[in-house]
Amino acid sequence: MTTDLVTVAIQANDPISLAGVTSQLRTQPGLRLLHPPVSDSDVESEKPDVVVLVVDKVDEPARRQMRFIKRSQHARCLLVPNDIDERALVEAAECGVTGIVRRSDATVHKLTDAVRRVARGGGDLPEDLVSQLMCTVARLQSEVLGPRGLHAGGLSEREVEVLRLSAQGLETPEIADKLGYSERTIKHAITAVITRLHLRNRIHAVAYALERGLI
Repeated sequence: MTTDLVTVAIQANDPISLAGVTSQLRTQPGLRLLHPPVSDSDVESEKPDVVVLVVDKVDEPARRQMRFIKRSQHARCLLVPNDIDERALVEAAECGVTGIVRRSDATVHKLTDAVRRVARGGGDLPEDLVSQLMCTVARLQSEVLGPRGLHAGGLSEREVEVLRLSAQGLETPEIADKLGYSERTIKHAITAVITRLHLRNRIHAVAYALERGLI
């Protein structure tokens, strides 16, 4: 993907929506539309940077399209639904969607900004969906992860403490002495984090925890 030009494909289940979004984005600077638009049965040899997917709702056909985009086109997906709720938001995220713009909000400027943001690797969500998502995460932490001694980042309280002390420069014997565990337990905690989260080493594990604000 280049930083100057974003290649965009548009998918829609009805010709009016397809024509409308195509008309909006065709003349925007920095965007280049693939023609004809990419579909499940007609995939261009050139892969788009972003696929704008226009749907009525997040149902099974829409989920299949989103999974196809993620699996076969390796493109980032900007979803444009009629409406979307909390459950559909989670389903869309699981299918690889990183941006959502409701049709009622899909002005040419909003769509263009969202496409560029998604192309850069960022996300774009309506404010009310962000609020819903934060509430879902908080509920997950309090009702599911918390009672099991886990954080949203997938770490237990013990693992967080071990990584926090590692970030302070303490070695395994010092961490074991400070937390009252054996050195074997400390080594096992670090190894468990590295293995479970597919990290490279202890330093990578510390960086993971720091990036997510866990320590």
